[in-house]
Amino acid sequence: MTVSPNLSVAIQMDPVDSIEIAGDTSFAFGLEAQKRGHSLWYYTPDKLSLNDARIEARGQSLQLFDHQGDHFKTGALETRALTDFDIILMRQDPPFDMAYITATHLLEMLPPTTMVVNNPAEVRNAPEKLLVTLFPDLMPPTLISRDPETIAAFRATHHDIIVKPLFGNGGAGVFRLRQDDQNLSALLEMFFQTSREPVMVQAYIPAVTKGDKRVILVDGEPVGAVNRIPQKGEARSNFHVGGSAARAELTARDLEICHAIGPELRRRQLLFVGIDIIGDYITEINVTSPTGIREILRLSDIDIAAHTWDAIERIRPTYANNGIAR
Repeated sequence: MTVSPNLSVAIQMDPVDSIEIAGDTSFAFGLEAQKRGHSLWYYTPDKLSLNDARIEARGQSLQLFDHQGDHFKTGALETRALTDFDIILMRQDPPFDMAYITATHLLEMLPPTTMVVNNPAEVRNAPEKLLVTLFPDLMPPTLISRDPETIAAFRATHHDIIVKPLFGNGGAGVFRLRQDDQNLSALLEMFFQTSREPVMVQAYIPAVTKGDKRVILVDGEPVGAVNRIPQKGEARSNFHVGGSAARAELTARDLEICHAIGPELRRRQLLFVGIDIIGDYITEINVTSPTGIREILRLSDIDIAAHTWDAIERIRPTYANNGIAR
């Protein structure tokens, strides 16, 4: 077995003191990196800069501990060029706004000696609710629009719909509207007064009451899943809004979906991806900051952090031209 050399790893993430370690995937990645002897350094996205053609960040060395309430230790703040690092994990949560997009542009400027996971250009080009539309035969009926008449006609056809922000996350701003619900116009007014973006509208899938399955793919291959069960009376199953985790197995349909999208994920160098499957349908392909691996480890003993670092260590030596040469 080939042992990977110690790597210097920078994590671009939300403030480490604010994370809930029981369910935080970035934390799991950091723990596994430490276990392998890699060094950790961390910074928040607002500390990323382009300074006279140098991509740099102001951050801190980082040690992680799997102890709730005492889970990290940081060093003194310092400014470092990101070319100092072998690996950068781009792991901050959405919203996928212009600040997020700017960060992808800056990270894309790094030379191939620094591998960014996921590839920042493809993160920018593949927001979760748009990439999935490349696979319409795998999706429920779906509309992306900000035209109220078109949206109303879609509901008239499908009767029971879900409306959600195109670039949201964590279940925020997701609404179910049945055919007799009189709030559609008011809801769209609220969306469009606060944003110029379209919304995503999908036919409601009754199977969501049995769970919204999060499947994790590493380098295009499915490696584990967790079922997210919504609370009674709740249309959303996201962990952020109270969904509960349950053990999940990959069905034949899940594998069919994964095998259909896997080559495209590899082509785009989207190494760590979480997809959402309800019943027989894929609803999202999450590439920005997918979660769920801590829950999968607790429920099924599948260590996806280890799978991910295996893939990073395998791919990095052939990483070239801001891409992956296999």
